[in-house]
Amino acid sequence: MTVTSADDRASGPATSSDASAPSSAGVGPAVDQVERPPARTAGVELLGTATGSGYRNPPALVRRPDGQTVQLTPLLYLVLEAIDGRRTPAEVAERVSTAYGRRLAPGDVQQLVETRLRPLGLVCNADGSEPALRKANPLLALRFRWVVSDPAVTRRLTAPFAALFAPALVVVVLVAFALVSGWVLFTKGLASATHQAFDQPLLLVVVFVITIFSAGFHEFGHASACRYGGATPGAMGTGLYLVWPAFYTDVTDSYRLGRAGRLRVDLGGLYFNALVAVAMFAVWFTTRWDALLLILAAQLLQMVRQLAPMVRFDGYHVLADLTGVPDLASRIGPTLRSLVPGREPEPRATELKRWARAVVTAWVLVIVPLLLATLVLMVLALPRVLGTAWSSVVKQAHALGADWSGGDLVGVAVRALAVVAVCLPVLGSLLVLARLVRTVVLSLWRKTVGRPGRRALAGLLVLAVAAGLAWAWWPDANRYRPVQPFEHGTVVDGLSAAGFTRGAALSDGQVVEGQRSVWASTSVPPTKDHPALALVLVPKTASGQETATPAWVFPFNRPGAPGAGDNQALAVNTTDGSILYDVAFALVWADGSTVANSNEAYAFASCRGCKTVAVAFQVVLITGDARVAIPQNVSGAVNYSCAQCVTYALAQQLVLTVPAELTPETRQRLDALWRQISAFAGSVDNLPLDQIRSKLLAYQNQIRALFPAQSATPTPGATTPSTSQSASTTPPATTPPASTASTASTAPPTGQGATSATVEPGPTPSEQGSAPPSTGSTASPDPSTAVPTGTTGPSVAAGGATASPVPSGGSTP
Repeated sequence: MTVTSADDRASGPATSSDASAPSSAGVGPAVDQVERPPARTAGVELLGTATGSGYRNPPALVRRPDGQTVQLTPLLYLVLEAIDGRRTPAEVAERVSTAYGRRLAPGDVQQLVETRLRPLGLVCNADGSEPALRKANPLLALRFRWVVSDPAVTRRLTAPFAALFAPALVVVVLVAFALVSGWVLFTKGLASATHQAFDQPLLLVVVFVITIFSAGFHEFGHASACRYGGATPGAMGTGLYLVWPAFYTDVTDSYRLGRAGRLRVDLGGLYFNALVAVAMFAVWFTTRWDALLLILAAQLLQMVRQLAPMVRFDGYHVLADLTGVPDLASRIGPTLRSLVPGREPEPRATELKRWARAVVTAWVLVIVPLLLATLVLMVLALPRVLGTAWSSVVKQAHALGADWSGGDLVGVAVRALAVVAVCLPVLGSLLVLARLVRTVVLSLWRKTVGRPGRRALAGLLVLAVAAGLAWAWWPDANRYRPVQPFEHGTVVDGLSAAGFTRGAALSDGQVVEGQRSVWASTSVPPTKDHPALALVLVPKTASGQETATPAWVFPFNRPGAPGAGDNQALAVNTTDGSILYDVAFALVWADGSTVANSNEAYAFASCRGCKTVAVAFQVVLITGDARVAIPQNVSGAVNYSCAQCVTYALAQQLVLTVPAELTPETRQRLDALWRQISAFAGSVDNLPLDQIRSKLLAYQNQIRALFPAQSATPTPGATTPSTSQSASTTPPATTPPASTASTASTAPPTGQGATSATVEPGPTPSEQGSAPPSTGSTASPDPSTAVPTGTTGPSVAAGGATASPVPSGGSTP
């Protein structure tokens, strides 16, 4: 889960459009119609003229009781300043005329109060009641706010931290942060930190908790900088910004500060991120827990994202305070309309200084296309995101159940956090889209009141958009499929998923360009000007569908299909630049007189720049009096006409004698352990190859621990516990653009599960100590391994393993 933060000046000051004084003749209702002298709304605070402003005529600032800051023209500010609940409009007019230098009539004052100040919630109603305050509600504002500390608590909490902004201390912290960041990123690296965090889930939970804490501490930076500059911070809390949970701090009072003070407030959160990074390095230096370095990396990522001026993060406020234009978002519309050729520029654009207007215009021209492109891609990618989220939630829920059954509370916490992290951005995206649709529809409805022609046109526009959404989201075979690791995820891929571009697959009668073809060297290749007909043969199954089984190009026969009680992982790769994993995990119960189960892993490759991995893991539990035990554990890895490829096969087998009747406790522990192993089968593509082997050995030891008596002292006439391992590897390769996957499994008759896990293609496999890349045919030094592990014993009437193989995907030839 990603936690963001934002100081609470998101809406920016509201602005009155009055820029000139009314005529001295007076307009509006007569003075004698006023029942009582006008009075300011209780809690209104006059902040004075904005400093460092980008306006030609700097506005004055007023803060309402609800915390909203309002910009007023000098005239309106003078009128509001003169209103005290005792002065009549005539007295207010006289006072303002003296200060403003132009004569104001009592009717002018009354008009300004009725049409300008009262709608802004700054002046009480005519009957003396408090006005209803309408707060700005922009589309990109923070939603679902929950106040954690009120202004009084915030001031007490942040008072001690204000001392951290002493200039000398700031320099020391920033230098230390730069040195630590450079060392971690360019010398130490984050590989060991990532491995340790995911290898020890408790550390991953600690990293997650501290990262959330640092996001809240970021807000302390804004509030403390506000206190250091002499302003008063307001409430602190949490909410939802765009699609992420976010912390916020109300630093509206910082508008009373100068430009340097406001910039200090804007950057105070990032400074506190640097403090967290330096503190975590100090803890790492003491404990040497590499996982803590991930917290430093998280601080760097958060700081980079916060500096982006595109949405209302810290970078947005930095740009606003540098230009002296605090309401950047509200100027998008006026700026775009002022750029239309032949149209008179709007006052909201011309009221800025020339350099400030240039900066704001450049910002608008960058942000609008980016927001539109982001919106379009969000709509087009939503089906794939939903499919991926559902697949991930199902996978995490399965793993959570396995951890719960095994009593692994830390694992349960990690899985629960993973589910929350997946669901939150999806729900946030749906919320943003729903609110956008509602805002647009209501805006069109209001703007077309009394204009039937325009309303009909708006209705057609809405129907067209609805049809487009239906077309983009209509379920089909591939639209809601989960995102795969080998996909690039480019803009073109997103458009292709929505149907804007055609895929690379051929269809009957289709004419395409740019496809790779093989042409005889004795003939002249075709060109665009002189095309030639070609016959394309696509393998078909009996039902007429294209087959996914690769062609057999190797100079030896395909391995035979696994028999009853056997387990086989077979990865055959003939696709250039692809990754292929085949994983087969099986738990077999054997109660016959002969145990001859085989466990096989074969990885065969004939391609360029490809990775091919086969992993077979079999556990044979003997519950009878086996007279003969000759299990076989075989692995083979072969490269044939293969350039720059990695081919790896791993076969691990455990044969163990166990009691015919297991205790309920042992059976429950075995069930929970096998569920963990099943979950692991679906994630082997995310691990280095040496870690797969060590993890399987660890699982073997855990299974042995369930039957200590059998593992330690074999009983007369029983088989001896046996572990067999066979691994084959070929030289490594480089990059992986595409992949496929398949699975094999074995199902026991007793309900104890054989594993069938679909393995998604993962990162580039790596094997320490492997040889440099080579070409040609490379055969494994481990063609076949048989491990006899038995002695003669009492006769059993019926024999054999009581399990049959269940092929899945493309694992069975």
